[in-house]
Amino acid sequence: MKLKKKNILIIIAIICFLVLIIFTFLVLKKDKQLEYDENIEDPKKNVSIIDESSNSRPIAFTIDNSDDARLLHTGLSKAYLVYEMINYADGRTRFLAMFKDSDVDKIGPIRSVRHYHLDYILENDAILAHWGQSTIANTNLSKLKIDHINGITYGSNKEKDMIESNRYFWTDKNNNNISVDISHRRFTNIELINQGIEKLKISKETEQSNLFKYSADPLKVEKMSDIETANKIDIYFSNSNYVTYIYDKESNSYKRSVKGKEHIDNLNGEQIKVTNIITYKIKNYTIAGDPNILQELDNIGSGDGYYITGGYAIKIKWNKECHSCQTKYSYLDGSEIILNDGNTFIEIMPVNKELNIS
Repeated sequence: MKLKKKNILIIIAIICFLVLIIFTFLVLKKDKQLEYDENIEDPKKNVSIIDESSNSRPIAFTIDNSDDARLLHTGLSKAYLVYEMINYADGRTRFLAMFKDSDVDKIGPIRSVRHYHLDYILENDAILAHWGQSTIANTNLSKLKIDHINGITYGSNKEKDMIESNRYFWTDKNNNNISVDISHRRFTNIELINQGIEKLKISKETEQSNLFKYSADPLKVEKMSDIETANKIDIYFSNSNYVTYIYDKESNSYKRSVKGKEHIDNLNGEQIKVTNIITYKIKNYTIAGDPNILQELDNIGSGDGYYITGGYAIKIKWNKECHSCQTKYSYLDGSEIILNDGNTFIEIMPVNKELNIS
């Protein structure tokens, strides 16, 4: 009888021990997860950068980023998501700027699209607005059945107030302060592109999920793992384009400069501020044809990167399994990253160029 009682006590002790281990594991796991999402105090609270419940398709604009075009940048600060990547062999870049459920009076300068831009159109199920395209992009636009509105077909060399029927882009005149080539003076706006979408009977709705999830409350980044202080970010594409972000604690965002000069949005005359920066490196190389135009990006695969927000840089992983697949961004423990409520710049750097975080 005593032996039986002793065995029962041993079994109870083992069960209690196992329960304690499981409980401890779950608590630690929860605490670990809280490092990332405890900031979401009210799950019913909506974010302001986009309407997460909306099934509207984004509109993507290819925006010129040459030195002359940068003088005329307009509307870039209003995009909820911006990709920056190599466009020329000399390191000049081009933007792919996404807008969703917004109304912006002027966006540009609009320029041609490259074939690798289409991967990011596809991963957002976006409608593309562009003025021209590379040879490969021209083939792939049709092959991949990408909805797009092309300024070559639907653009005008006239001023905005002289736009003709079925013209959804216009060309600004040179002014006394800024005189640049006509290729840097082409613009559009959300209202005109929506008119084009209606006229061309392009579907406005998507079943695809947003690329990112957002936190309505500021992320408590300082509690996360794998972080480092990030008050200044230097992203070096080339002598033709190097970007600096300086953290502004008051606005909890990063002020953007290019080649040592404040990057100004002419829509409001203010320096562009960015809430979230994601940066990682991939190989790029010149393919057959004009070396100044035709680049290739090895963007299918996986690698390391950083998510930068709130004065900190967090180490992350990225993974893109196919050209149309959404790029997945995760913390080092494998959990999906959550972004602060605000705009995001994704900086896709050449693999052999410098990234400095301090």
